[in-house]
Amino acid sequence: MGAEATQISAFTTAAAHTVCFVGLAVAHSLAGRGVLVSDPTLALRLLVVCEAPLVIVVFSLLRRDPKHYSFLKAAARGLLGLPIGAFLNAFGAVALGAPVGIKFWTATIYWSLLMSLFTFVPAACVFGASKVDWQNALSYSVYFTSSDVVEYMISMPSHGAVIGAWLGACPMPLDWERPWQEWPICVTYGAIAGHLIGMVASLILIVAQKRRVQVYS
Repeated sequence: MGAEATQISAFTTAAAHTVCFVGLAVAHSLAGRGVLVSDPTLALRLLVVCEAPLVIVVFSLLRRDPKHYSFLKAAARGLLGLPIGAFLNAFGAVALGAPVGIKFWTATIYWSLLMSLFTFVPAACVFGASKVDWQNALSYSVYFTSSDVVEYMISMPSHGAVIGAWLGACPMPLDWERPWQEWPICVTYGAIAGHLIGMVASLILIVAQKRRVQVYS
């Protein structure tokens, strides 16, 4: 059985998403306009460095069963989950056709770490090793069966990042000869866009769900 769900407000949800968005905005500001195209490794490194501590802190505060699991333990789970999630994302990307040449290795590592922050680390901080909670949060059935705010917060941005990355890869094989078509530039744009859309969608769904509960209560 999963741990008892953490009850949080729509305002807390919005604040948590805003903090994570700030990390992306700060990284973009430090990198400068167009750096993701001209130097994707640098841009991705800044995104990971700025986003990682914020994601780990935010979702460690939202951990399940806070009486038995401390903030530090949840943060440690997030730190452990970061490379594990990166490996899984890198493996999936390569399996789906991402280039494996030496010149792409560094960028692929940072891209995989960023994707881990979008998809794996939040669940690791909140759920730990709870198989039931992972299945509930990362399956698409969460949108039809769950009333847990934190599950929405994790699921929609995570699914959005994956779908966005997949859609972002569509221009790569086309012969437009644009610099942004190279790996992992357009995939990163797609993942970030999908992640941000997922944040907004999760907040809308949470507000709608809470209003529905108030109507029927």
